[in-house]
Amino acid sequence: MNHQQSEALFSAAKNVIPGGVNSPVRAFKSVGCNPIFIEKAAGSKIYDADGNEYIDYVGSWGPMILGHCHPKVVEAIQQAAAGGASYGAPTARETELAELVCQAYPNIEKIRMVSSGTEATMSAIRLARGYTGRDKILKFDGCYHGHADSLLVKAGSGLATFGVPTSLGVPADFAKYTLTATYNDLAEVKELVAANKGELSCIILEPIAGNMGCVPPVPGFLEGLRELCTAEGILLIVDEVMTGFRVAYGGAQERFNVRGDLVCLGKIIGGGLPVGAFGGKREIMDSLSPEGGVYQAGTLSGNPLAMSAGIATLRLLQEEGFYQQIEEKSAYLEKGLSQVAGQSSVATCRQRVGGMFCTYFQQGPVTSFADSAQRDTVTFSKFFRNMLDHGINLAPSQFEAGFMSVAHTLEDLDRTIEAAEKSFSAL
Repeated sequence: MNHQQSEALFSAAKNVIPGGVNSPVRAFKSVGCNPIFIEKAAGSKIYDADGNEYIDYVGSWGPMILGHCHPKVVEAIQQAAAGGASYGAPTARETELAELVCQAYPNIEKIRMVSSGTEATMSAIRLARGYTGRDKILKFDGCYHGHADSLLVKAGSGLATFGVPTSLGVPADFAKYTLTATYNDLAEVKELVAANKGELSCIILEPIAGNMGCVPPVPGFLEGLRELCTAEGILLIVDEVMTGFRVAYGGAQERFNVRGDLVCLGKIIGGGLPVGAFGGKREIMDSLSPEGGVYQAGTLSGNPLAMSAGIATLRLLQEEGFYQQIEEKSAYLEKGLSQVAGQSSVATCRQRVGGMFCTYFQQGPVTSFADSAQRDTVTFSKFFRNMLDHGINLAPSQFEAGFMSVAHTLEDLDRTIEAAEKSFSAL
């Protein structure tokens, strides 16, 4: 494919934007090429500055579960924009979206809207500390919860892609309050809790780790965390920024029937616009200002455009059979890719939960960040570039999940499987 315009745009961007991108993984460094610059999108497709068409499995990193530019979502945004882009004042739309979320998540009795997933997790942790009066938190190796200082300790996603376990600029005094454990290792968590008795405010995790590919919880892991947190007075924060309304209407907590004390959401609840939210039990949420002493604020929180897009999106997700379609399409693609990969001498395994999936270039299963770090990133990079040349847009990192939308057609899936066959044969 010709990428002349994208190359020129990237060159210009590097003069005024660090690395030429506004989020590190977009730079394509880990896959050995320069990024494509996107001009437009529609349905299951995106189109770059050179006019190339791609079947898209990134979906803006998850929120485009309806596909790009769904007419009802576009209409909702246009109508909202006609009345003003931002007021810095309450609107009825905020309450309407909040009610929809609370109906989907019975453990969310009150919710606070913010503008990003990072804001949601950062604020939820502050709330947990304020509510419990404890300073320490526990997170899991490879789980990414945004770029707040206390969370950039053994994080996944872009940091894992570049092999950086922590970030420069994070004071050691911040990091010392963050304990890390191995994802899916309940025994290790229990040891850490016992060694820090009465000091942990919260345990935060992705219920399905999507920043080290797609790593589901092993049986008993989430249940064990819930039991432990209840017994020790620790708040369980379930970060569903990626999985919320993605793997089920009620997210991973519905799918695995384990409920957090606080829940972080984002991506889909804004229909693709910048949004985040955190919510939980009434008595915890009432610790937030202006009711309580935990301060959190945001000028653009509850932005009318994002609220309108989110309302339209969630109502469409309620249509009968929606998640059945996502499941069937994802299973079809998984089966096809498995058959193609099985004909190759390259070691791979596939892991999927609903419309989230990942092909690992290694033997499976992958249950932790240590497992995922063993993958063959060189071969993946070649595969990624081959697929891109065949018009398939995958996440440019072995540490990211792929996403299915309802807009993907059987023809899209067959084209993807055919491209994968060609790409494997070229390795």
